[in-house]
Amino acid sequence: MNTFGRNFRCTTFGESHGRAVGVVIDGCPPGMPLVEGDIQPYLDRRRPGKTPLESGRREPDRVEILSGTFEGRTTGAPIALIVANQDVRSEDYDALRDVYRPGHADYTWQVKYGLRDHRGGGRSSGRETLGRVAAGAVAIHWLAPRGIAIRGEVVEVHGVRGREAMEAEIRAARDAGDSVGGVVEVTVSGCPPGLGDPVFGKLDAAIAGAMMGIGAVKAVEIGEGFGAARLLGSEMNDAITAEGFASNRAGGILGGITNGEDIVVRLAVKPTPSIRSPQRTVDIAGVEREIRVEGRHDPCIAPRIVPVAECMLALVIIDAMLEEAKYRGWG
Repeated sequence: MNTFGRNFRCTTFGESHGRAVGVVIDGCPPGMPLVEGDIQPYLDRRRPGKTPLESGRREPDRVEILSGTFEGRTTGAPIALIVANQDVRSEDYDALRDVYRPGHADYTWQVKYGLRDHRGGGRSSGRETLGRVAAGAVAIHWLAPRGIAIRGEVVEVHGVRGREAMEAEIRAARDAGDSVGGVVEVTVSGCPPGLGDPVFGKLDAAIAGAMMGIGAVKAVEIGEGFGAARLLGSEMNDAITAEGFASNRAGGILGGITNGEDIVVRLAVKPTPSIRSPQRTVDIAGVEREIRVEGRHDPCIAPRIVPVAECMLALVIIDAMLEEAKYRGWG
């Protein structure tokens, strides 16, 4: 399952320590202006090594459009986007060739496929998300002239809020050889009402699936989310007035269909599993081992997941928009 979407279909490719990573987009409408500069800002936000609180891997992540455009516009043909891997240090993972890292997909990939790429996790690495971000940037570029904007932010780290307090938590975890998780919130504004296809094509179900498909995400809330379980119906329901909805506890979706309000999504991001602190595990022979994961890793992955979440949400919205266009005749 390397392909996402029904109408705007994205197939990502490449491994963390391979020659390159990227994506092929099929189904992008023709005639849209598109150059590398429209995509690059999103990859710049996702790339590692920007601050001391991120992975030390230094990747320029410069995107190249290989196909699907002519004279700066999309043609309707598949768009191939590629980014070379340059700062690869596979030797950092030599000691992990025969050892399963706790919290990673090492064991499950070995069980399912009979082999795994131990160099940074291969396809299970967070570097795979680069292709998603590149595709999502194209989707955002198509959505923007239609009045749809997507923005995300980290709202909590290790149970604390506020930028300085969150940075302090990340720094403390890094210095202790550990890691922390966080909460990312993403909002879509300007989305028209009527998107989503019940009963099994509900938009909130598609959003939840897209967000859970991001490797470090362990839970998703839409609107009031888990808080809805603690409310009365009279508190949860969004009153409808002549001017519109009086509140937005539903998070912009009712019955799986958008209602025109902002779509509000929150993601629970787990602590980065690669940590220098000692951890118990086994090797491929089943012998118990103690390991410390060296190399370059984020002490908190939540900040770098923000553009990934924005772009995955954009992919869901453009897919729903194109589906709606099939029988509404939108351009």
